[in-house]
Amino acid sequence: MAFFEGNLRKAIHAFKYEHRPELAAVLASLLSGYLSAHPLPVDVLAAVPLHSTRERMRGYNQALLLARALGAQTHLPVWEGALTRVRETRSQIELDAAERHANVQGAFDADAHVDGARVLLIDDVCTTGATLDACSVALKQRGAKSVWGLALARGR
Repeated sequence: MAFFEGNLRKAIHAFKYEHRPELAAVLASLLSGYLSAHPLPVDVLAAVPLHSTRERMRGYNQALLLARALGAQTHLPVWEGALTRVRETRSQIELDAAERHANVQGAFDADAHVDGARVLLIDDVCTTGATLDACSVALKQRGAKSVWGLALARGR
């Protein structure tokens, strides 16, 4: 994981806000390289979900595109629909750490079939870990054996 700055920041912004889904494969190669150097004991990939309203506005879920591209590169299956966002949340950009955790608490639910799965959650940017943590709680409540998180960049 790198810091959310410079060319990586520009690429993630283009991918996310400038409708450049074709960047998913290039960005996923960064994640694939990390996993090659630092293998994790996982069976399946899952993407952090967007609320349906935000996904319609953007046209796609960038984390899901990353997960699909990473799955193709690593031969790990992608568990689409493993998580759902059960309520819309505010954008995290302007929130401090405590507000981010409160904002996403209880915002996710996991598929009932996660029992025993070792899941790698994929997202684009991790700042405080609040979103990955909330997703992890939902997966663990449904019986996931372990949950790891991997993001392209670390926000400051």
